[in-house]
This record gives sequence, C-alpha cells and structure tokens, in this order.
Amino acid sequence: MKLPLLDRYILKSYLTVLLSFFFILMFIFIIQTVWIFIDEFAGKGIDVGVLLRFLLYYSPKLIPLVLPLTILLASIMTFGNFAERYEFAAMKSAGISLMRAMRPLIVVNSIACLATFYVANTVIPLAEFKTYNLRKNLSKMRPALAITEGVFNDIGESNIKVKRKYGENDRLLEDVIIHEKSPNQINNIVIKAKSGELKSEELSEGLQLILYNGYRYEEVVQKNKRKKNYPHNRVAFKQYTMNIDLRAFNDVDLNETNYSNTFKMQNVSELSKSIDSLTKGYLDEIEGYANTVYLRTGIKNQDRLKENYPHTQFNGTQSFLERFAKNDKNRILNSAKNNIDVQLSNLTNQKRVFFIREKIINLHRLWRDDKFVNAYAAILLFFVGAPLGAIIRKGGFGLPIVVALSIFLTYHFTGTLFKNSAEDGSLHPFWGSWLISLVLTVIGLVAVVRASKDKSVFDLERLKQHINRIITYFKLKKNG
Repeated sequence: MKLPLLDRYILKSYLTVLLSFFFILMFIFIIQTVWIFIDEFAGKGIDVGVLLRFLLYYSPKLIPLVLPLTILLASIMTFGNFAERYEFAAMKSAGISLMRAMRPLIVVNSIACLATFYVANTVIPLAEFKTYNLRKNLSKMRPALAITEGVFNDIGESNIKVKRKYGENDRLLEDVIIHEKSPNQINNIVIKAKSGELKSEELSEGLQLILYNGYRYEEVVQKNKRKKNYPHNRVAFKQYTMNIDLRAFNDVDLNETNYSNTFKMQNVSELSKSIDSLTKGYLDEIEGYANTVYLRTGIKNQDRLKENYPHTQFNGTQSFLERFAKNDKNRILNSAKNNIDVQLSNLTNQKRVFFIREKIINLHRLWRDDKFVNAYAAILLFFVGAPLGAIIRKGGFGLPIVVALSIFLTYHFTGTLFKNSAEDGSLHPFWGSWLISLVLTVIGLVAVVRASKDKSVFDLERLKQHINRIITYFKLKKNG
C-alpha cells in the first residue's frame, strides 16, 4: 500500500532531521565516554581493538539518552519549519488538522518506543555484562588498573589498599595497607607503609612493589590452640621490597565472563524476581531483629512475672527503687542506663544495615521502571515537541534547539533528582521514575490541544486579566 504524498513528505522531512541528529549526538556522547575512561585506559598498553570493543559494548547504554533528545529536536524543528514556511497553514486550509499531520510520525515514534524498550530490556543488560567483564579482565591483565583508590584489591597473593595513586602511570602510592594471603586462607601478615612504588621493569613475569617507612605485623601460629594469648612479630622498616607473581595476570582471556550478578545486567522479569527475593529477605531480617531486640530487653521475663503474679503492678521507678538501699539503687540505675546505651548503639548500627538493604531494593525497582520510562520518553517527547514547533513557528538551528535543550535538560535533571530521592527512600521508587514523565504528559496534551486551536501554550493576556481581577478583588475587600 502506497503512502499518501503528504505522509511521505512529512516522513521524509522528519526522518532526515532525526537520523542526522541521532548520529551526530551519538558521536558526541561516544567521544565524551572516551574522555571519561581515558585515565583508566591511557598508557596501559591496551590495543585499539580492545578500546573499540569497549566503546561498542558501552554504546547501547547511550541510546535511551540520545534517542528521546533526538526525537524532541526533530519534532520541534520539523513542525517549526512547516509553520515558518506556512506549510502548516496550507494543511489546515485543506482540512488537515495537526493530529492528522502527526499521524505518520506517531507510527514511527511508536516503533521507536518499542525499539527503545527492546534495547533497554535486552541489549543494555547484555552490553553491561560484556562491559563489566571486559573491565574486570583488563584489570587482571594490568595491575595498575586493578588498584583502585580507597578499596582493597586482589593482586597475586596479596590484598592491597592505597589511599592515593599519582605520578607517571599511577606508579607512586600513598598510605599502603597489604594483607598477605596464607595457604589456609587466614590473614596472619599485615604490612602498612606511608608510601610505595610500583616497578614492572625488574621482573619479566611479575611486579615489584617497594614500600617506604612502614611496619610489618605477623601473627605467630601456635600449635597449642587452647592458649588464649596470641603472640605476634612487629618489624619496622624504611624500605621493603615485595615481588608479586603476575603470571596468572598475564594469562587472561578477555572473552571470559565470570561476573554476572549486578542488577544492571538483568531484564524486567529477572529484576522482578530479584525484587521479590530481596524484599522477602529484608522483611524476614526486620522480623528476626525485632524478635532479638524483644528478647534482649527482658520484657519477656517481665511478662512471665505478670503471669505468675497477676496482681503485681508497676507504679513507677520511684516506688520501685524505694525498697532498695542507696548502693543498690545506683547499681540498678547504672545497669539500666548501660542496657539502654547498648540497645541504642545496636539500633543505630542496624538502622544503617536496613538503609543499605532498602536502597538496594529501591535501585532494583528504579532500574526496572527506567526501562519503561525510557521507552515512553520516545513517544512522550514527540507529543511535546511537535505542537511546540507548530506554536513557536520557527525552524532551523536557532530557537528550536534552545527550546529542545531547555526542555530535555529540565526533564533529565529533574528525573535524576527524583531518582536520587527514591534511592534513599525519601520518595517511592514508582514516583521517582514516573513523576516527571507524568507531569510532562499533561504539558504535552495541553500543547497539542492549544496548537490544534492555533493558540499559544500559555495565554499571557488572559493570565494577566485573571491576576488583575484577583488584585482588584482583594483591594475592594480591604477598602470595605
């Protein structure tokens, strides 16, 4: 079936702008990605093929960000050009409404909506899986990549943590802590140094780590395990050299995929299962902790006393303490105070644990809802951009780009703000994901209605009249 000439003209005008901006913006965002990770990969001897593979894996994650922005730009520019060249007026004079002109593009953007959901639900989890594993394998190949500041890193038979890396190729280290692994997997040796230096030239199959100004602690393993004292050796040094075997590091398959447990690697159904499992575990943990606190407080013992002595009543601490001597009173009060302090400290620590558990569940929910929100944005921003283009009656690269960027940045950063609030439980995850989209939906519907009636989005004159009426009303009421 051949499309009408008008539909073909509208589709050609729209798709030309859409595809042009999509490839331009994708190129810009990929270049930005290179700059983000350039410090991690530059100077590490990684070939171009690996870098291109990394960019290929990372690119799908840019589509939910680039495609909605491209659709908004293309719709504003296309309908702005129609209005500026009076083509839209000619359509209306021929009895073609705004919705009729938008009809072929609604079909196109509905397909884009479904494609975005497919990418978010299928391609991005796979790309995240590939990216994560590639970076992990690269870290194994290059120990300089494996050492991340502020956390413990497994290198060879040691676990290393540094406060800061600096110098050429990040080979100088500051505040080094090393836990050496023993065959029985028990940590008996700890080394701390103020500074260190990585050298790989000295050993062909390993890495040389030179530590400066530190201490080496070693716990002495005793044959008689019944003894309660645990002797250890403590040795101070100005310079200490360690040779780390890297043969396992250099024999790494970049296609190896051993890491597959992050929520970003899951699709909608897998995320739903993870959310159910995590929520059940979280509720069970809360119930178990509540029962533990109940037992620790001793309330259960008091309940037993009430059962044994049903007529016994508690008439306050003062009357209860009067039957004891002064020393006993102080002992009872100090014991009660210490018990309360312990319970409060325990509650504070457990509150942090529950906060982390809840945050993990919220992240899973936000990531699941984002797949639908990103798909919906592809059609939503078209319904915002098309009527705005018809209203502002301006095409080209000037005002339409400014309007499109203003709307998209507001949409994106407000959505990010709501998601951050939803992560820590300040906002429900559903509203954190959908609130800004629902607000923009109302704005889009208002824009479509007003553009169909050849009216501006906001009638400033009418708004001014309403404000003047309100001011006049309050003045008359004040004057009596």
